[in-house]
Amino acid sequence: MKNIHLIMIIAAMLLAGNLNAIKVSGIVTSKATGNPVQGVNVSMKSNVMNYAVTDQKGRYNINVPGTAILVFRTSGMQPHEEKVSGRNIINVSLMPVITKEKQVEEAELDDHLAFTEPTISRNKKLSAAQTTVTGAANYRMPSEPYNREGYATVIENDFNKSIKDPLSTFSIDVDAASYSNMRRFLNNGRKPPVDAVRIEEMINYFSYDYPEPEGKDPFAIYQEVNTCPWNKENMLLHIGLQGKKLDMEDLPPSNIVFLLDVSGSMNTPNKLPLLKKAFKLLVKQLDEDDRVAIVVYAGSSGLVLPSTSGDQKEKILQSLNNLRAGGSTAGAAGLKLAYEVAADNFIRRGNNRIILATDGDFNVGVSSDAEMERLIMKKRDKGIFISVLGFGMGNYQDSKMEIIADKGNGNYSYIDNILEAKKVLVNEFGGTLFTIAKDVKIQIEFNPAVVESYRLIGYENRLLNDEDFEDDKKDAGELGAGHTVTALYEIVPAGNASSQINTLKYQTAQINALAKEGSEVATVKFRYKKPDGAKSILMEEVIAYHKKRFDRSSDNFRFSAAVAGFGMLLRDSKYKGELTTTDVIQIAQSAKGQDKEGYRSELIRLMKLSELL
Repeated sequence: MKNIHLIMIIAAMLLAGNLNAIKVSGIVTSKATGNPVQGVNVSMKSNVMNYAVTDQKGRYNINVPGTAILVFRTSGMQPHEEKVSGRNIINVSLMPVITKEKQVEEAELDDHLAFTEPTISRNKKLSAAQTTVTGAANYRMPSEPYNREGYATVIENDFNKSIKDPLSTFSIDVDAASYSNMRRFLNNGRKPPVDAVRIEEMINYFSYDYPEPEGKDPFAIYQEVNTCPWNKENMLLHIGLQGKKLDMEDLPPSNIVFLLDVSGSMNTPNKLPLLKKAFKLLVKQLDEDDRVAIVVYAGSSGLVLPSTSGDQKEKILQSLNNLRAGGSTAGAAGLKLAYEVAADNFIRRGNNRIILATDGDFNVGVSSDAEMERLIMKKRDKGIFISVLGFGMGNYQDSKMEIIADKGNGNYSYIDNILEAKKVLVNEFGGTLFTIAKDVKIQIEFNPAVVESYRLIGYENRLLNDEDFEDDKKDAGELGAGHTVTALYEIVPAGNASSQINTLKYQTAQINALAKEGSEVATVKFRYKKPDGAKSILMEEVIAYHKKRFDRSSDNFRFSAAVAGFGMLLRDSKYKGELTTTDVIQIAQSAKGQDKEGYRSELIRLMKLSELL
């Protein structure tokens, strides 16, 4: 009975508070310049979820109790409190912070530049929040330094003796962000950092002419062995997968949530403006069976567009057009809200996916990166995947975005221009959004009678333990509709018997008769799961070697070798041998093929450009 009375008292207090609410409006200016300040967060001190954000002219409107205390906060300015005391108009002048150089710069930006942040008016549920984004941004940010960019360290794979370590196991990778990011550096007149060059992503940026899959398996296997162009004494093994292509009308319906970074760091031409153009291309690919929602995050997060049918393109495009950048970056709330919206609109046997678009400065607020990763993996296991599109430069956090995509069963691409957006979101629409096989693992057993040692080129952050191949609980890469995946191994051929002697003291290894028969280089095994499956399916194929001249190998083989060679030159790899940029240009030119989209011709141009840097 006491609990009932307590609840009634609390309800009465809340009702009284709502009845006594008044509308407060005003203008926020800078005390230093007198100019209006955009992007100021105005909230109740006792309830930060009730807030507004100033527009381009520094104006705000908020409904609060007459006894409330308002707090005014923005980057580069000292926080300020005002008691409402029944007033309807409260104008405030904020004092810039001048104790640190960085804070001075941010205060100047707040005075002179147009930053906006979404103003959220919420319904009963957070996942049903509505946001109205107003204002305009007409300025150019100063050039950003490169030294804030973050890349995970890549230590190149070494050679392994096949007599001691015959198994090589790794997860496939269809990401291609490293290639377009490398292109951005070269086009800007400088070579990329060594750790920004992931050779497998450069190779997999390109499509190859592999056979189409037949039968029940969702992909076909391609293989070829020939001379290694940077070390004529060695061989190069080329393995390719071709994912099954799907017609647009055969694609399952999509439940997509755009999770868009609209923080202040996104307010440059190659970030938010390019992001909006890119997503408009994607929207045009959707139909009435698909659904789209838009969640944004900056200093706070909100639902700009509730889940909307794909045929309501004008409504979706208008929501994108209204986006403006402003505020600090805190992605945790946005990520959680995006997952809530995706779960609320889940399509069984459909494509349920979040597409995160950011410059990678993805701060998670009070949450740790580990907590974020656990959330992503938990939602992944429930059928909600996440893909990542990176934009911009200067504060670009490549390593964090790669982890998000890997943990979330998604792709990771870097968008440096509108043509790249078209490639990822239009030309490769099915592969980008629709998974046909998940947890795809490759394990190769090398024949020590033919292979003295081997080295996997790239995939350093995709290596698995040998026992992981049989473990269905171990996460691995995803293959999208129509996607190709390519992997290369450099192989040292077995020379004489001495190269195959096991020098261990307490054990020996003997090469059996099967290994010595014929010309089997290796046996390759694949494991994959269906998109909604939990048990893996095994495929197996023998790789044989038939000697022929390098210049008579396929375009697939020679072009992928040229890309790998170029990657090693950019990394100044100790394995590049006598290879030169002229060599890789000649190989790439000879293997360019039809090149209908011009991607291979562009690579050759970048190779020539790198010679000048």
